[in-house]
Amino acid sequence: MMNMTPVVKQLLIINIIFFIGSQLVPVSYEYFAMFFPENPSFKAWQPITHMFMHGGILHIAFNMFAMVSFGSALEHFWGPKKFLFFYISCGLGAALLHTGVNYYFFQDSINTLIANGYNKTAILQLLNEGKIDTRWQELLTVSQFESFTGAYMGTVVGASGAIYGLLTAFAFMFPNAELALMFIPVPIKAKYFVPGILAIDLFLGFRGNSLFGSGGTGVAHFAHLGGAITGFLMMLYWKKNQFNKNRWN
Repeated sequence: MMNMTPVVKQLLIINIIFFIGSQLVPVSYEYFAMFFPENPSFKAWQPITHMFMHGGILHIAFNMFAMVSFGSALEHFWGPKKFLFFYISCGLGAALLHTGVNYYFFQDSINTLIANGYNKTAILQLLNEGKIDTRWQELLTVSQFESFTGAYMGTVVGASGAIYGLLTAFAFMFPNAELALMFIPVPIKAKYFVPGILAIDLFLGFRGNSLFGSGGTGVAHFAHLGGAITGFLMMLYWKKNQFNKNRWN
């Protein structure tokens, strides 16, 4: 592993400060974790701040290990400004896809309830109070009900989306680099590792699980995919514009 670069070090410090602060002041999750946009607790800054919040020691440990390992290499070649722009962009892309998927599941379920005689205002009022109507479960499948209530009441925390963007960029730039990470006993080339881990996340996504938790509901894996897709599209664009020759100092 190469020496930690300046922006990676600053991001690491900020994440640690946010994590310690959230443990000391649990109510901070209500302000900095990302809520569903229709939830009154949603704030305009949460798509940014949720990237620095984490749900537990293992969650932040994995994300920070990956950020230092892959982020330092990318910042070394790109420069600090370009790296930070990429990192934040992937985090926002992750939040956008996650929210979009949540919105789809939420609207699908609420339309089913409305079609069966329920009033949307009354439904939202009940959810705002942190309550549910058990009769909803008679109209929705178990998966629909969990996605519906989880989307509205749940929160999203973690840098996982941005990290997946870094993984994608690393595989794009260093496809033959061999990776030997924690749970993998043998080195695997980056060009195989990253698509493989994304495929696993996508498979788990349709089963309502997540490979590496981002907090929030059972569709948090789409935040990972959103970060990876954003990173991939940015890399394609930069490649066409010879990004290797345009380091941002």
